[in-house]
Amino acid sequence: MQVFSLIREVFSRKASIDWVLLLACFAIVFFGLLTMNAFIGENLFFEKQLISFTVAIVAFFIATQVDTDMLKRTNVLVALFIIVSASLLILFSIGHTAKGAQSWFKIGLFAFQPADAMKLLLILILAKYFSRRHVEIAHFRHIIVSGAYALIPFFLVLLQPDFGSAMIIFLIWLGMILVSGVSKKHLAFVFLVGVVAFGVLWVEVFKPYQKARIMTFIHPMSDIRGSGYNAYQSTIAVGSGQITGKGVGYGTQSRLRFLPEYQTDFIFSAFAEEWGFVGVLILFGLFAVIIGRILMIALVGTTNFEMLYGAGVAVFFISHFVVNIGMTIGLLPVTGVTLPFMSFGGSHLLIEFVALGLLVSMKKSARTTHRSALSNEFLGV
Repeated sequence: MQVFSLIREVFSRKASIDWVLLLACFAIVFFGLLTMNAFIGENLFFEKQLISFTVAIVAFFIATQVDTDMLKRTNVLVALFIIVSASLLILFSIGHTAKGAQSWFKIGLFAFQPADAMKLLLILILAKYFSRRHVEIAHFRHIIVSGAYALIPFFLVLLQPDFGSAMIIFLIWLGMILVSGVSKKHLAFVFLVGVVAFGVLWVEVFKPYQKARIMTFIHPMSDIRGSGYNAYQSTIAVGSGQITGKGVGYGTQSRLRFLPEYQTDFIFSAFAEEWGFVGVLILFGLFAVIIGRILMIALVGTTNFEMLYGAGVAVFFISHFVVNIGMTIGLLPVTGVTLPFMSFGGSHLLIEFVALGLLVSMKKSARTTHRSALSNEFLGV
């Protein structure tokens, strides 16, 4: 009953909810449910995703009521960072392995991926770190310190191995460090050191079979009967949709199982086959609305923390969108990165709606935030 009363309270405060943002998310979830719906026979993916969506919506409403000032406290963020990092370590002993990665805690039919929670937590940590150091942000040490925050989860996730989530963690750090105002010369120097280090590893350390695996990963279409099979079938599905698509439920590549994982990693390919170019334009437009509304909320943030958090959430969604679309049309390696709000999976859907709920909460509290909060941020309190 408390949950229902909370939802009624949220709905009664219409001004605090960005309904354009929320309805755009709902539309994408609806497209995902239609695409994974088998319509006949067993429909486990559809049913589980519907349950996950319901849980995510409740979590969104709860997140809109969170006192976001609490998330600005260093001790709170450090405690959360330790807890989530510990959960990533525990995965190596009791984690559930799927698709070659030991990345999930599984309870019955449902599973949770701690890497998703770490992405959101990293956004909060970096927003806190950069908001307190905007005056001296040009110093080189801020690249190193912020990089250390990202490096720990990056390697823990990479060792699972989950290259896709590790890539998103890196892109979140890169995107937030770019918008924070860090010296681009210092950042270029760090990347140069990384390139040189990789070159030394390639020449002196990597074995021939390791080099072959890396090249196949980068160019999967060179082996369409092996590692590149999924990418090849995905490009066929996207192209076969043409202008208006084959119709919902009539995608041959997905429904006849030529395209593996069409409910998860390759759901965009299945959607493009059934909805065609017109449907893809609608989908892209919805994502553009979501990113635009997030940035609008970020720009009116009361303090640097709110603005940086909003920018980080935008980077999070853009990274997932670009990497997923890129791999489904053969432009990027297949990494298992999900398409926000659309791919099957409860943990990523939950974190996505919680991230937006916190953003709405920050927007709501922005109207009443006292000037002392802004001065405290500048003073590093």
